[in-house]
Amino acid sequence: MRLLYRRCAGLDIHKDSISVCIRTRVSGKAEAEVLEERFATFTQELERLAAWLKEHKVRQVAMESTGVYWIPVWNILERRSFGFQLMLVNPATVRALQGCKTDRIDARRIAEFLQYGLLRGSFIPPKPVRQMRELTRMRVHVQQDRNRTINRIGRLLETANIKLGSVASNIVGKSGRAILDMLAAGSTDAERMADKALGQLRAKMPALILALDGRTDAHFRWMLSRQLRKLDGLDAELAALDQKTEADMESHQDLVERLCTIPGIDKTTARTLISELGTDMSQFPDAAHAASWAGLCPGNSESAGKRFSGKTRKGDRYLRRILVQSAWAAARTRDCFFAALFHRIAQRRGMKKAAVAVAHRLLTIVYTLIRDGGVYHERGGDYFDRRNPARTAKKLTARLQKIGFEVVLKRTPLTPVAPSNVVAAEICSKCHRWRLSQCIHDQPRPKRTNKRRNPTGSVT
Repeated sequence: MRLLYRRCAGLDIHKDSISVCIRTRVSGKAEAEVLEERFATFTQELERLAAWLKEHKVRQVAMESTGVYWIPVWNILERRSFGFQLMLVNPATVRALQGCKTDRIDARRIAEFLQYGLLRGSFIPPKPVRQMRELTRMRVHVQQDRNRTINRIGRLLETANIKLGSVASNIVGKSGRAILDMLAAGSTDAERMADKALGQLRAKMPALILALDGRTDAHFRWMLSRQLRKLDGLDAELAALDQKTEADMESHQDLVERLCTIPGIDKTTARTLISELGTDMSQFPDAAHAASWAGLCPGNSESAGKRFSGKTRKGDRYLRRILVQSAWAAARTRDCFFAALFHRIAQRRGMKKAAVAVAHRLLTIVYTLIRDGGVYHERGGDYFDRRNPARTAKKLTARLQKIGFEVVLKRTPLTPVAPSNVVAAEICSKCHRWRLSQCIHDQPRPKRTNKRRNPTGSVT
């Protein structure tokens, strides 16, 4: 194999120790010289590690992604004053053989693989983007704690024979919260509590009065008060995180607004996408690589010409989660291309696979918007019907005939069109072939490539 680096280092990182191996290829020698050392993980020791590597003129350094223990090492070695070119690798790519594994061997293996160019680094965004990631990921965990607290409140109400969740869709909404506060204060008058209902919930007053006729006691009121206090604290923490995130992403406000033009994506989702993907799309050769990194494309499993499970691979779980949630939201949007795409795939592959497919398309569009700019251009919920009207008419005719209808198709009268040897600039070739007076497509269908763009800069 061709030697890529004459001098490099491999780090095997643990919680309390780091095994380091430096490989140096000397001219005229077949074998590389190996220099090994062991360091602790305290900050002073990490500084000594950096000085030791610099003393031996090492520039290329590779390390395993071991939990969160690689982060302190990366924070020290990434400083410009050291000039290291760092690479974080997936542990699966340097997995040791069973019965032949020690810290020293692992460090040697990482250094050797790096020296011959057999490692592929993971995407590590710059520090400002990593800090934004910490905020958005913390918000996810706080939101999960809030959901758990709401579920505990719902279970607590059931133990006291209060069926508020059977009548109100949101037990901690404006109406529900007013009722819960009265319950925690010791109220037992169901009619007075039901009178706190607002909006559409007032139409359910008889059922609400029956639902609030429970059997409460001092223990129930104490437990409910504690849960409501915890919910208030989580709401305040969410508001503080949103305020901090908005302030830190003020420089990306234009990008946030452009991402919000995509159905299913709001400001919180847009900020999460920016924090996970970053703003420099040169990290990914194309949108397909970004989808693979996020775990939103089918896996490859084939042997002897047989294709096995195409289950999606693991990826960035925070990015995958937010995109799938956005896909479900977009699938419920009226007159939307993503809703049409969702139902088109769901009828053949099921709703869950359709949601992942829509999430994949969303990521492709987000990637293009971040890389090239522009805004989202909506194709409409009837895009697939307009793409080939003749095929759509044939399909719908067959469906009507199956249920006993006799169908006679009659084309709407058309105005004269240009001669067959002249095609108007505003009419695409398909519409001209179908003898339509005006184009029914958004634009001529482009060739299938990884980059799908409009001449106007909009993305579809």
